[in-house]
Amino acid sequence: MELKQLKAHLEAVLFAHAEPLTPARLADILEVEEPLLERLLLALRDGCEAEERGIQLIRLESGWQFATKSSSGEVVKKALDTRRNTPLTPAALEVLAIIAYNQPVSRAFIDQVRGVDSSHTLANLGEKELIAEAGRLDLPGRPIAYRTTDAFLRAFGIASLAELPPLHGDAAPGEADLFAALPADGLSPEDPGGLAALNADGSLFATPDDIPADNSV
Repeated sequence: MELKQLKAHLEAVLFAHAEPLTPARLADILEVEEPLLERLLLALRDGCEAEERGIQLIRLESGWQFATKSSSGEVVKKALDTRRNTPLTPAALEVLAIIAYNQPVSRAFIDQVRGVDSSHTLANLGEKELIAEAGRLDLPGRPIAYRTTDAFLRAFGIASLAELPPLHGDAAPGEADLFAALPADGLSPEDPGGLAALNADGSLFATPDDIPADNSV
């Protein structure tokens, strides 16, 4: 099979699947070696960088996927008639920071760091797919552990947890550490950051900034 055809097939698979796909899985689907698959991915990513393109190919910890560019975010939202949404609350950002820097962690750990009950915030963050359960910790009572998700990475424009800002001294992780490089309003619906992945039908994969005002965390 010619490289142009392989590249076209790769683009079609990524577009149709919407969720991130690992290089190993993509290589298996296209029946090629991983080194060649990596070159195809990089070529496809570079092709999407052209100014006239409205989508980009991004790499996350769990694989590769298409996303809209931030420069097209406003018109995409208009096309979908997405209503204005409120950013995540300070409590939600605080819980996300604690999980991101310490994962996997239990609810008891989060409560201890914050000094308040976090069960409601955890439930809402889970509904928005910013966090997920990560099995159970080897501690008394076998508590549920929590971790961040790919949606979390997309929401804050990072490819992996290694790109998180460093903590300041020995202080407990908080909102200021995790979001130091972000706009002051956090996940603003005015700047979706190209984080919504295209579904097979051309619609957008819901992202954390698509949070209804009546369902704030």
